[in-house]
Amino acid sequence: MLPLHYKGTAEGVMLMSYLRLIWKNAMRNRVRSLLTIFCVGISLFLLTTIIAFWTTLNQTSASQDAQLRVIVRHAVSLTVPLPMAYNQELARIPGVQQVVPLQWFGGVYIDDKNFFPQFATDAATIFDVYSEYQVAPEQRASFVKDRTGVIVGKTLVDRFGWQIDQRITLIGRIFPVDLTLTIRGIYTAPTKEDASAVFFHREYWNEALKQLAIPGMSDMTGTFLIKARNAEEVSRLIDAIDTHFQNTLAPTKTETEKAFQLGFVSMLGNVKLLIASVNAVVLFAILLVVANTMAIAMRERTREVAIMKTLGFHRAALLTLLVAEALLICVCGWVVGGLGGWALWSNVDLTNIGGGFLSTLYVTPTILGLGLLVALLLGCCSAGIPVWRATRITVAQALRRL
Repeated sequence: MLPLHYKGTAEGVMLMSYLRLIWKNAMRNRVRSLLTIFCVGISLFLLTTIIAFWTTLNQTSASQDAQLRVIVRHAVSLTVPLPMAYNQELARIPGVQQVVPLQWFGGVYIDDKNFFPQFATDAATIFDVYSEYQVAPEQRASFVKDRTGVIVGKTLVDRFGWQIDQRITLIGRIFPVDLTLTIRGIYTAPTKEDASAVFFHREYWNEALKQLAIPGMSDMTGTFLIKARNAEEVSRLIDAIDTHFQNTLAPTKTETEKAFQLGFVSMLGNVKLLIASVNAVVLFAILLVVANTMAIAMRERTREVAIMKTLGFHRAALLTLLVAEALLICVCGWVVGGLGGWALWSNVDLTNIGGGFLSTLYVTPTILGLGLLVALLLGCCSAGIPVWRATRITVAQALRRL
């Protein structure tokens, strides 16, 4: 029994000795260990990227006003427009504070590579509903006065080098009109994605369509954006709107902003199932790689395990040492893949690739924590059977195998 004042020091020395032993054993065959770490790192990088992609797709505004916003569209499909006459009817429904028509233009700037969200809307009220979007008062006033004016997001300004009073042309792809607009303001938003859209006067777009005299194209809008008076009104308001237009030629489907965005993502297909399937394959591949490495390592060290038992190492101590090697390899893989993914996606601008919809992938602390947990679980699971078999063998059996 060590004296009390030596106990802490002795335990610290023993711990450091164990850590050095674990590190030396894990790095004994450096090429194999580094390749295993690299494989685990690649797999965890893919896992981190896939989960970050799903998280980014489902990200919604955290502002208080975002909880008050609902979107009204045609009950049949998002591609079927609603009459502009609904604007006045919606404003009269109890619980509605503001109504803004919002029409997706779907054009391009210069060529098809430069695609980003473009909306024809009511210039006077759009930034009252999107209160988290900040624009200078004088720029907003200039935008409202100019029917050919447009307010653009800061992300697009950085991307294209636009300036105030610059004229830009949006080439129609859905609608057979090209719109020449003058930049009257620049807005900022909480995220790069939110700041990568443009808003212009619905009246200007509507007049251009009227000149074409195409039936059923003018005096329509794709959606109405509504701001409720308070959060308690939202559920009742959704039912009231859909009931009001239930028996009309253009019935509506009303949903919260978050539900609308999730529905938009679902149009891409069963993304959640696809992501879950890919993750399962990735995890299974990591498990096989690390389990194979540990199985080879245990077969090579049968003699060492026997000697350590002869020297007095208990089975629990051997289990701890051997499992710790697998954990060390997996954690190193997480540092390479998980933290590497965070460092990469935090500094890479995806705006040109994502067309303004996706400017970055958000690798949150939760995703990093999940990746670390996966690494630890894989380390334990992959080492389980090889280590259990190695520690169960007797000294005599181990020596007979030499």
